[in-house]
Amino acid sequence: MVVTLLIIAFFSVRSPYFFTLSNFLAMFHTMAPVVVAACGMALLVIGGKIDISIGSIALLATSTAVILMLDGGVPPVLALALALLVGIVLGALNGLIVTVLGINPLITTLGTMIGFRGVALQMTNAGTFPLPDSVRWIGNLTVGPVNLDVLIALAVVLAVHYIHRRTAFGRHMTAIGNGEETARRLGIRTNFVLFAGFALSGFLAAVGGAMSVLQVSLLSTSVGRGMEFSAVAVVIVGGISLFGGRGTVWPQLVLGAFVFQLIATGLTQIGADPYAYRVISGALIFVAMFADALKARRRRMRAIAPETLPELEQPGLQENASVQR
Repeated sequence: MVVTLLIIAFFSVRSPYFFTLSNFLAMFHTMAPVVVAACGMALLVIGGKIDISIGSIALLATSTAVILMLDGGVPPVLALALALLVGIVLGALNGLIVTVLGINPLITTLGTMIGFRGVALQMTNAGTFPLPDSVRWIGNLTVGPVNLDVLIALAVVLAVHYIHRRTAFGRHMTAIGNGEETARRLGIRTNFVLFAGFALSGFLAAVGGAMSVLQVSLLSTSVGRGMEFSAVAVVIVGGISLFGGRGTVWPQLVLGAFVFQLIATGLTQIGADPYAYRVISGALIFVAMFADALKARRRRMRAIAPETLPELEQPGLQENASVQR
């Protein structure tokens, strides 16, 4: 929170347009798709897993919907529902590969990231497709001064936070993140929980992709590009441990996304070098990962400290040794 306030103060001094209501509402509007996609990523990371295919899922799901609308005459509502279904199916496929075949989730989703995007590019012939006039207005729909997608993103964040903190599924995901084998011995159906987590991640990736397409009223190959890395960055900077079992969606995830959007918007408004954002973002991610690693090391040391003490340093043994002498 202190870092966030310092960033706001710095850019507010440098740019007269930064600390305005319209600018902050525009930032919330821009970051909404990544926040939604990062919610699914966050649950998986808390469970000790990761899904870097969410950007490709977003592209393939939205490509399916747009092509159905343009070439098949499918009503927009039905096309959106099918896009979300595609997201669930693709996420479930990741879950099956990880849980049934036992392949590492990073390797699994790296492969599906490439494969899903390839299917989408072949489906669209790597072209661009303007949305039908009947749906273009949705991307800029507002409720008062706030864009509708901001309210949707907030609803998703609160729903995922509730799932994580208040349901058996969320508690089981945290338990798996703290030790999958231990969770299995406690009777948790680890494979089912992880499968559901990947399916939910695919669903939210499709939602984020649909929001991205609606914002620009255009389907292009840039949809979802880099979304997976933005989501991982948001999760890390938001304080959710990559080692699993630690962190919350609200407010940590939102603060992480907000920090990155503050930096991107602020640098643009002060006319900074366009590559400065990558440097600063990379440094921020490194610092957050280093802090996470230090915390994990301290937790491990506290857990094993009693077992590693020399025998004569343990309570009660010193007295026995002195009596024997």
